[in-house]
Amino acid sequence: MNDNGFDWGTFLRRWQDEWVPSEDEAMDLEEGDTALADLAVLGAPPASEAEVADAERRLGTRLPPSYREFLLASNGWSLRDDSIHQLGAAHEIGWFGDPFGMTPMYRESLDTRANEQEVLLAGMWERALQLETDSDMSYALLDPGDTDGDGEWALYVYKGWSGEYPTRYPSFRAYMQRRYESFHAERAQLPEFVNDTTRARDADVTRAREEALSGRWEAARELLDVAKQYGRPGAWGMLRQLDVLAQGVGHGHTFFGGLVADPRCTGELVPVMALAHVRDSLPGRTERPFALGAKTDDGIRAAADAIHARVGDGSYRYAPDGDFGRAVAEAREVARWGDTDGAWRMLRAALPSWSPPAPDVLAPLGLLADPVLGPVVTRERGRELLATPRAGRTGALSEPVPDLDPPGLSWLAESGRWNAPFGSYRCLWAEGVEPEALPGLVGQDSDAGLSAPPVRPAGWFPHDVGQRRDDEAPWEDRAVVAVGRTGSGWAFGFDPAARTRGPGRLFVSPAAEASHGGGRAVVVWVCRGRDGMPSVFHLSVAERGEELYAYTLRGTDVERSGEVPAALDPERVLSGVGDADLERCLLAAVEGEFGLSLPRHALAEGILPHLTTRSWNRAPREGEAYAYATLRGGRP
Repeated sequence: MNDNGFDWGTFLRRWQDEWVPSEDEAMDLEEGDTALADLAVLGAPPASEAEVADAERRLGTRLPPSYREFLLASNGWSLRDDSIHQLGAAHEIGWFGDPFGMTPMYRESLDTRANEQEVLLAGMWERALQLETDSDMSYALLDPGDTDGDGEWALYVYKGWSGEYPTRYPSFRAYMQRRYESFHAERAQLPEFVNDTTRARDADVTRAREEALSGRWEAARELLDVAKQYGRPGAWGMLRQLDVLAQGVGHGHTFFGGLVADPRCTGELVPVMALAHVRDSLPGRTERPFALGAKTDDGIRAAADAIHARVGDGSYRYAPDGDFGRAVAEAREVARWGDTDGAWRMLRAALPSWSPPAPDVLAPLGLLADPVLGPVVTRERGRELLATPRAGRTGALSEPVPDLDPPGLSWLAESGRWNAPFGSYRCLWAEGVEPEALPGLVGQDSDAGLSAPPVRPAGWFPHDVGQRRDDEAPWEDRAVVAVGRTGSGWAFGFDPAARTRGPGRLFVSPAAEASHGGGRAVVVWVCRGRDGMPSVFHLSVAERGEELYAYTLRGTDVERSGEVPAALDPERVLSGVGDADLERCLLAAVEGEFGLSLPRHALAEGILPHLTTRSWNRAPREGEAYAYATLRGGRP
């Protein structure tokens, strides 16, 4: 930090003039243990050039610029709000000398991976200049070995009681600036603490609100980051809103400060907090209390608990008012069958109509907690949302982020397919029917509807990898499929982690049953072998209840039934194709023949409804041998 042009006298006088007792100091004054005169004076008369020069001769070094200019403006300073209580005068400072033997301990922790900063810290204790004369077991240490291009020395604050590494500041001025900000933050809630600085920072918060709603969120973030350091009301909560959308909902604590105490903010902010809490609560572990991070009344607490319960069981639905609310409902219906790209385009187009329910709400954060629409708003789209003018503001639109779903089916052949635990997947498509019709065509319980996708902790697989159901016979192979609709209007059911190794001798394709809806039905089943290559590829096609043709490719052997069209014949499709492209070419042929596709993002995020199908195996016939083995873990 270059200190040229910085007026220490003006800075310190402003600090002194703005001083009022903190809450703790006011209590001490009321109890009579402390006199106002003992608290109200922060600085000291300036040191003379001669006094500073004498200190430099005694220490054998010239002091760094910002600290030297500070002494010439005030020969010491009171910092009662910190664990450092008093900075000494020029004649009181001296070399620290590492009286507690910290150097060996820090040097022992160094290894070949230690970075430059860690090496500097290990040597700091022996060469540091000690500035404080009164503290709570804490030390303010200037390090002449850690310097910058302006000749500034880094300042370390070590709190001996904390067990933590020292906090580093790039210069003495940076340290004092942070202490001044903390002085403000300590008093921000006091009604009598009003001055030019608080008014300026509050004006920054107002400006940041306009910048954010106009789509200039990065400029808003810079303003709010400074205002937050000063503890200005609302700044921290608004900054957290920008961060959640720009970075995603992380694990652990997601708080918005005192904004949660405003009932107008509950619908936008609390669902995101509930989502972070639910994601961080792993099955089988004691659940942490759902904390709001601010003092609220009983009504807000009850509303928050109700929202948390709905987020936890997957029944929460984000439902704002007005035109934006109607767009949200339409987008949810589109996304729930897999078209997340289309849903995002609808939301993005409606963003200008969104209105904040309270002045300090900057964006429709409740979207993130909706189990269907939340996964649509990826981190990149969160930034696009922030860059889109809202609440009637106008401004330049950012370049839309690319769609997430690749066309067709070939993406299934990519390696590392969203961490699927098994090398097998299977899918059925039914032409001319809505997804809600699939239970009646291929469902195990034909009278039951589709089930909601399961609520799962972050990082878990978005598909069922459970054990065989209790009512499932050993020979049965029921698929748990995610159900949706393709862009060309086919209903589909996709099992991304089939537990069996492909069609066996008891296999009966569900294509015939799926085609009872009146159109065609297609079934694809892929099992991968060594190095990710398909060891089995099955295709079967039916129409109006009758199977038309099918083939199963195992290595180089092909089993056929019916007349397979030339465009799908594996021998023709794979002519001259290398092993690495077998699966992709076969999928591309199916895609080209029927115009089929699958929504990668919706499947990867696990937002589609589920269906348990009837068995893809028939029962063994009389006289047919069938063997199986059951393995159970645990002690005998």
